Amino acid sequence: MAEPETVQRRTWAIGDYRSVGARFLFAAELLAEAAGVRAEEAHLDVATGTGNTALAGARRGARVTAVDLTPDLLEHARRRAAAEGLEVGFLEGDAESLPVPSGAYDLVTSTFGVMFARDQEKAASELLRVVRPGGRIALACWTPSGYMGRMLALNSKYVAPPPGTRPESRWGTLDGLRELFGPDVRIEAERRDLWWRFSSPAEHVRAWSETYGPTVMAVEALDESGRAALVADLAELVHELNTGGETVLMPLEYLEIVIRP
Repeated sequence: MAEPETVQRRTWAIGDYRSVGARFLFAAELLAEAAGVRAEEAHLDVATGTGNTALAGARRGARVTAVDLTPDLLEHARRRAAAEGLEVGFLEGDAESLPVPSGAYDLVTSTFGVMFARDQEKAASELLRVVRPGGRIALACWTPSGYMGRMLALNSKYVAPPPGTRPESRWGTLDGLRELFGPDVRIEAERRDLWWRFSSPAEHVRAWSETYGPTVMAVEALDESGRAALVADLAELVHELNTGGETVLMPLEYLEIVIRP
């Protein structure tokens, strides 16, 4: 059996997360505003992916360090920063064991990233470790009731996760956040929708099963009949939530969170 870190790295290297991440850019900008990014403050972006939130912080003058487990995504984020003339430090590292000092950051962020850590409690404790006293942790996390939370649950229905694994969308609930971060923090949370647009429902299902790592991994693990069943369930979910008729205009509900330890 592959090591969890190896599986995580492959999950986000497979498919085409660069195109997926481009669709999440608006949520990163909103999170930077909710977090109140300030010029010259130390900002750590965890599980940065394509760098959306790291770049949002750098545009606002913060001194940004971005961490991710996947070298290809880090290189893409590095090229994006260079193209904009932004200074961002990039580190390869795991959200469960961040390669940075304790209490070093005024702001720690993660947009649809840290919620995928295998050991959720360990990842949450790492966020608390690296933020300075009086700092903020700002997160964007998919809710269980929205499209992404339900889609991830479908993946788990067809390909069982390791025993003891908690749903990723636990991070998108107040109860889950209180379990993860404990009673001694102040949590502010607001539900938001990120709107998804595709030319047709069929195009969305095709693209999603070929580009989004967790779904690509599920499709790869199934036989032909299993793949067909998963794709049919995804199509039904899109049909239920789509407001765009023959095209796709669909809300992706998430929780925008600011935690003050």
